[in-house]
This record gives sequence, C-alpha cells and structure tokens, in this order.
Amino acid sequence: MRELLTRVAGAVLRTALLAEARCPCCGKVRAGGMAELCAECREDGAAAEAEQRGEPCPGCGEYPPVPQDVSLLCGCCRETPRPWGRVLAYGPYAGRLKQLILGYKFENRLDFGRSLQECLLEAYERGVAACPELGQGAVLVPVPLHPRRLLMRGFNQSREIARLLSARHGLPIRQDALSRVRRTTPQMRLAREARAENIRGAFAARSQVLEGQAVLLVDDIMTTGATLEECARAMLAAGAKRVDVLVLARA
Repeated sequence: MRELLTRVAGAVLRTALLAEARCPCCGKVRAGGMAELCAECREDGAAAEAEQRGEPCPGCGEYPPVPQDVSLLCGCCRETPRPWGRVLAYGPYAGRLKQLILGYKFENRLDFGRSLQECLLEAYERGVAACPELGQGAVLVPVPLHPRRLLMRGFNQSREIARLLSARHGLPIRQDALSRVRRTTPQMRLAREARAENIRGAFAARSQVLEGQAVLLVDDIMTTGATLEECARAMLAAGAKRVDVLVLARA
C-alpha cells in the first residue's frame, strides 16, 4: 500500500512540475504563460541589445556603428534603395533570440515557437507605432520553402511565426501569394556575393492575390537580404502596391 501511495505521489509531483510555467529558453520556473521568456532571458535578448545599439536603418535594418536616436537611411540604402519600404526586426541575430531560432528550426524545439511569435508581434507593434501606415490593410506573406525542403522540415517557420500576429491584428496570411519554383542551395552555405545569383528566379508571385495589396513579407532572419529582395521584386511585378519586410532577427 505504501509503495502504491509513493508511486501516486510521484506521478502527481511530476505532473505538477510539467504544468509549471517555465521559460522556453532556459527552463527556469516563472510566473505567467508557459511560453513567455523569463526576465533574465529577456534582458539578455536581442531587444535589449538592439536598444543599446540605437535605431537601425529603416531600409536594410543594419545597426549604425555609433548609436543614434532617430531612424535614418544608411549610405548603402541611399545609394542603392531596396525594393521595399521599411524593414522591421525584433533585434540582432544574437544571444537568446539566435538560440531560440536555431532550436526551433533545426533541433525540433517546437516549444520555442510561441516565444518567437511573441517577438515577431512585438516587432510589428513597435514598427506600426512609429509608422502607422504599415498596419493599414496589409497581408502577411511568409517567405516560402521549396516543397522538398518543406517536406523535410515539416513546417515553414516563416508562416508559423506569423500566426499570433495574424490572429491579434486580423492580418490574413496569404501563403498562396508567393511560391518557390526552383530549388536552391541554402543561403547560409554561400558567401555574401553568391547569394543574389543563387536565389535569382526562385520565386513566382500570383497577381490574382497581390494586385493592389500592401504586403508584409515575413521571414525569420535577414542576412544580406538577397532572398527578401527577390521575393519583393516578384510581388511588386505582380501588382503589389507596397512591400515591407518583417523579420525576427537582423544578422
């Protein structure tokens, strides 16, 4: 009888521990929703680092060498404008944010998904507060994966991280607006100068969906921006009236 009671007590304790709200990044027990980062991880995260580095360039999301209080186009974007309006990013590709993204994409840590959704939502809300027209009638278009890569991974991370934003602000996710028509070498394996050529012609946009639409193009990481540029050009050619970029991290 005593052994049975011990087993039951152990099962109840394990259930209680599993039900505790824990930080998805470090595992520390915390108050509030289970998906939220604890105070330590949030302080060590990309948002805190971004605050220390000042306002990024609105054209490419790059942080200035010297922190600045206003968002100004960098020299590169003034010389060669990007094919979109603005880039909104939660923060630099570093610290806890980098850990969450890599775990979610490559280590099957799907429990990180809610925290990443919240980061994207925060990036959007900060951006709209500074530039209200970004939230007016926009549709969310996730950067698509090639069907073979989608089959291997099992999910498109760009679509999944946009779900909370879509639900909170009523912005439809239009994954049918853009498709990947050519399989390419993963951009992370290539040097910066090879990325634009690698991705050229890889996407097709549907004018039936995009004609006259304002688009928020969603991805997890922006590095050189070659993939996002190719997507934006395809959608503008298909009739989109405006394209802006929303990412979790700027590398």
